Amino acid sequence: MAAKQLSLEEAKAHWAKTSTLMWTAMAIWFFLSFVVHIFARELNAITILGFPLGFWFVAQGSITGYVILCFWSSSAQNAIDREFGVEEE
Repeated sequence: MAAKQLSLEEAKAHWAKTSTLMWTAMAIWFFLSFVVHIFARELNAITILGFPLGFWFVAQGSITGYVILCFWSSSAQNAIDREFGVEEE
Protein backbone atom coordinates (compact mmCIF):
# COMPACT_ATOMS: atom_id res chain seq x y z
CA MET A 1 0.00 0.00 0.00
CA ALA A 2 1.36 3.43 -0.94
CA ALA A 3 1.99 6.00 1.76
CA LYS A 4 -0.51 8.84 2.02
CA GLN A 5 0.68 12.07 0.44
CA LEU A 6 0.13 14.98 2.83
CA SER A 7 -0.80 18.44 1.65
CA LEU A 8 1.54 21.28 2.58
CA GLU A 9 -0.74 22.38 5.44
CA GLU A 10 -1.05 18.80 6.76
CA ALA A 11 2.71 18.29 6.52
CA LYS A 12 3.34 21.51 8.47
CA ALA A 13 0.81 20.50 11.14
CA HIS A 14 2.36 17.01 11.37
CA TRP A 15 5.85 18.48 11.73
CA ALA A 16 4.64 20.99 14.34
CA LYS A 17 3.27 18.18 16.52
CA THR A 18 6.32 15.99 15.91
CA SER A 19 8.65 18.88 16.72
CA THR A 20 6.77 19.64 19.95
CA LEU A 21 7.03 15.99 20.96
CA MET A 22 10.75 15.93 20.14
CA TRP A 23 11.52 19.06 22.19
CA THR A 24 9.42 17.77 25.10
CA ALA A 25 11.32 14.47 25.06
CA MET A 26 14.62 16.36 24.90
CA ALA A 27 13.63 18.50 27.90
CA ILE A 28 12.74 15.40 29.91
CA TRP A 29 16.02 13.76 28.86
CA PHE A 30 17.96 16.87 29.92
CA PHE A 31 16.19 16.90 33.29
CA LEU A 32 16.94 13.21 33.90
CA SER A 33 20.54 13.51 32.70
CA PHE A 34 21.67 16.73 34.31
CA VAL A 35 19.22 18.49 36.62
CA VAL A 36 18.49 15.53 38.91
CA HIS A 37 22.22 14.81 39.28
CA ILE A 38 22.95 18.37 40.37
CA PHE A 39 20.91 17.70 43.52
CA ALA A 40 22.35 14.23 44.23
CA ARG A 41 24.18 15.34 47.38
CA GLU A 42 21.07 16.91 48.87
CA LEU A 43 19.02 13.83 47.95
CA ASN A 44 21.55 11.56 49.68
CA ALA A 45 20.15 12.70 53.04
CA ILE A 46 17.07 10.53 52.26
CA THR A 47 17.54 6.75 52.20
CA ILE A 48 15.41 4.07 50.52
CA LEU A 49 16.11 0.44 51.39
CA GLY A 50 19.45 1.48 52.86
CA PHE A 51 20.61 3.33 49.74
CA PRO A 52 20.85 7.11 49.51
CA LEU A 53 18.15 8.60 47.29
CA GLY A 54 20.75 10.45 45.19
CA PHE A 55 22.47 7.15 44.42
CA TRP A 56 19.13 5.57 43.51
CA PHE A 57 18.28 8.40 41.11
CA VAL A 58 21.68 8.25 39.44
CA ALA A 59 22.01 4.46 39.25
CA GLN A 60 18.41 3.33 38.78
CA GLY A 61 15.99 6.21 38.42
CA SER A 62 17.54 7.82 35.36
CA ILE A 63 17.75 4.54 33.47
CA THR A 64 14.15 3.73 34.33
CA GLY A 65 13.17 7.23 33.23
CA TYR A 66 14.98 6.78 29.89
CA VAL A 67 13.16 3.51 29.19
CA ILE A 68 9.80 5.07 30.05
CA LEU A 69 10.68 8.10 27.90
CA CYS A 70 11.46 5.84 24.91
CA PHE A 71 8.15 3.98 25.14
CA TRP A 72 6.15 7.17 25.77
CA SER A 73 7.68 9.11 22.87
CA SER A 74 7.26 6.17 20.51
CA SER A 75 3.62 5.80 21.51
CA ALA A 76 2.99 9.53 21.17
CA GLN A 77 4.64 9.65 17.73
CA ASN A 78 2.53 6.70 16.59
CA ALA A 79 -0.59 8.57 17.73
CA ILE A 80 0.49 11.66 15.76
CA ASP A 81 1.15 9.54 12.67
CA ARG A 82 -2.26 7.83 13.00
CA GLU A 83 -3.94 11.22 13.30
CA PHE A 84 -2.48 12.28 9.95
CA GLY A 85 -2.88 8.88 8.29
CA VAL A 86 0.83 8.22 7.80
CA GLU A 87 1.28 5.44 10.33
CA GLU A 88 3.34 2.36 9.53
CA GLU A 89 1.63 -0.94 9.05
